[in-house]
Amino acid sequence: MDVEIVGRLLSTLPEEDDHPYRTGPWRPQTTEWKTDDLEVVSGEIPHDLDGVYLRNTENPVHPSLKNYHPFDGDGMIHVVGFRDGTAFYRNRMIRTDGYLAEQEAGQALWAGIAENPKLALREDGWGARGRMKDASSTDVVVHRGMALTSFYQCGDMYRLDPFSAETRGKEDFNGAFPFKWGVSAHPKVDDRTGEMLFFNYSKEAPYMHYGVVDQQNDLVHYVDVPLPGARLPHDMAFTENYAILNDFPLFWDEEALKHGHHAARFHRDMPSRFGVIPRRGQTSDIRWFEAEATYVLHFVNAYEEGDEIVIDGFFQGDPEPKDTGQGSKWERAFRFLALDRMQARLHRWRLNLVTGKVREQQLSDTITEFGMMNGDFQTDDYRYAYAATGKPGWFLFDGLVRHDLKTGSEERYSFGDGVFGSETAVAPKVGGTAEDDAYLVTIISDMAADASYCVVFDAARVSDGPVCKLKLPERVSSGTHSTWAAGAELRRWREDDNAASAVGL
Repeated sequence: MDVEIVGRLLSTLPEEDDHPYRTGPWRPQTTEWKTDDLEVVSGEIPHDLDGVYLRNTENPVHPSLKNYHPFDGDGMIHVVGFRDGTAFYRNRMIRTDGYLAEQEAGQALWAGIAENPKLALREDGWGARGRMKDASSTDVVVHRGMALTSFYQCGDMYRLDPFSAETRGKEDFNGAFPFKWGVSAHPKVDDRTGEMLFFNYSKEAPYMHYGVVDQQNDLVHYVDVPLPGARLPHDMAFTENYAILNDFPLFWDEEALKHGHHAARFHRDMPSRFGVIPRRGQTSDIRWFEAEATYVLHFVNAYEEGDEIVIDGFFQGDPEPKDTGQGSKWERAFRFLALDRMQARLHRWRLNLVTGKVREQQLSDTITEFGMMNGDFQTDDYRYAYAATGKPGWFLFDGLVRHDLKTGSEERYSFGDGVFGSETAVAPKVGGTAEDDAYLVTIISDMAADASYCVVFDAARVSDGPVCKLKLPERVSSGTHSTWAAGAELRRWREDDNAASAVGL
């Protein structure tokens, strides 16, 4: 393993930190690494695994102004590239405007999600709420061969080299980026058309927009999506012909907003609403469908079946868990992040475009979230979803579940005591044709060994455990989202005998 330190970060975090989302599995990194020929701890790197796994991390470098929330952390991107039976690793901080300003100041300048915006030391900022730092730390996708990162409450999108993870500046959609509102995390890339679909939201009417960026990176479609008031959508879905947006009854309390407080409340007496719009449709084309009250952080897939649109995602049985007085102060404070407290389960909605009716079905009793699927089968009647299980009471992933949506069966794998993973991307095998003719790629961190590994599973045999395990140069902090980009989709990938050399690493 060829290891080189390429950067160190200025951090003012306290040495004796006791915050559970800045220590332990969430301990941030302050070193940027360049590592070639990763050490194979067990198994063998498959030769038909070709491309890059990108994964983000909430990686704070300064104490919060008052109350730190794990979604406040600065963005760091990790890249593990696979080619010809070898692998390399890179990690870099995302050089957002907010990160650079706080590095220069040597302290936090903006209020976080659990703080009053009035605490911010600067009056500018980003986000649907306002006066927040855009850490671009929530999501990562690859569009037109470039990695794009985004922030969960809307902000700029940052362009990153998918090989080196180095920041290449802000995305501007050839001059048409909606900088006033920004873009929410979870834009959707349709590899079949080359389009990227996105939404944004705000406290200002019409409260949401929907847009389409084409394969030339032009913003070719951008329309209002009027809502009854300020909302907190987190994800969207799409089919071959439609985009599906949402208006869920978990949003900022309107009375509290009048006094400048941003307290999310679940309104159990209100329905969930799905907004269906043709992918190049106008505001007048949006149709709203009502369903059982819930909140959905993430969808897995959507497709058209006859007169119906089928949407799969994770239904929350309790979007606003009550404080029962049980557990530590930290468990109680962050109960809204624990999968078991939210009661997140895989769920299916069927929206009938003729009758306007909605049928719902719980697909699993198992509590899971952060579902991924084989991207080659997006917008198709697919079979497999791969999701994360959570450590009870905490925002930590402790295993994988393969959901078979045709038989209802499940296959599980536990990472083991004190071992935590991240969102698992599905990497189709080179030349593969079947849906599960693929690998699963994720990063795990072992607390006992104080080490992190990239592990690869056969998507058809998850319970067998990893087919290979690669050691990373440092223990990686827990994070949220990831993506996979096949080598065939990446520029410069085959221009040299060695993958790292081919892309200038």
